[in-house]
Amino acid sequence: MLLRNLTIPAVMATVLLACESREQQGEGSLVDDTGHHVSLARPPTRIVSLAPGHTELLFAIGAGDRVVGRTRWCDYPPAVDAIPSVGDGLNPNVESILARNPDLVVFYASPSNEPAIARLEQLGIATVSMLTDDLADFIRAADLLGTLTSEKDRSDSLIGWLQHEVSTFEATRSTETLPTVLMVAWDNPPIVIGSTSFLSQIVELAGARNAFADVDRPSLTVSIETIVERDADLVLIASDSGIPAWAERPEWRVVPAVRDRRFVVVTGTEFSRPSFRAPDAIRRVRTVLQEWQQR
Repeated sequence: MLLRNLTIPAVMATVLLACESREQQGEGSLVDDTGHHVSLARPPTRIVSLAPGHTELLFAIGAGDRVVGRTRWCDYPPAVDAIPSVGDGLNPNVESILARNPDLVVFYASPSNEPAIARLEQLGIATVSMLTDDLADFIRAADLLGTLTSEKDRSDSLIGWLQHEVSTFEATRSTETLPTVLMVAWDNPPIVIGSTSFLSQIVELAGARNAFADVDRPSLTVSIETIVERDADLVLIASDSGIPAWAERPEWRVVPAVRDRRFVVVTGTEFSRPSFRAPDAIRRVRTVLQEWQQR
């Protein structure tokens, strides 16, 4: 079950359902986002994390010292630099994972990981797969990893804090006409952010509206003509490199917000994945939106 609506009741329902499931199954047996039962005789001591968001989450809840392997894309917190990389997180190299002698491997829930999961399970190594596309996914993942690592006090405390922060942002959103924001994930072919991405949630909580908020997907491929029709007020660029090169190409100049240089730029890895840094991301987007409106 995936909860995609970022209202406080929906977020709380995610946690309550996770708790009910744990009570029914017992602390040693939980169900991940693929329907796989995760059974551990004891808390893991050697964890390989195969998604940047999961790695960051493990550190946040106090289990970072047990992470012995990560992907080359894991970049936060800075302490991950000292952890050996096992390569990519999708369709990973099983031999590289086994070399780290893990007792738990944490995957992003994707069909491309099923062969690796099957092989690890055959070898008696526990695996858990979780989505982290939006904040509700993230909270569910935090609850599950907190339980598996016996760091529930810390994860519950952080979840409660995040719920409070989200409720505060919802309560303080402007009731005035909201600017529409275009977010481009890729330029050729054009891929834009839909409503079920955490980036869309960040923008909504910051006080704007995703130009593709009516699309119930994290992202989608569209034509430039469709982007023109949406006529967004501005383009949000989440990149450490600033305004991307595609914005200078002739085919993109037909998009009014691109042609008129209506860009706002935010930097940092907190815009690349859901995390407990989301409130800071929301504040930063709210700030740049306010600055744009005051121009």
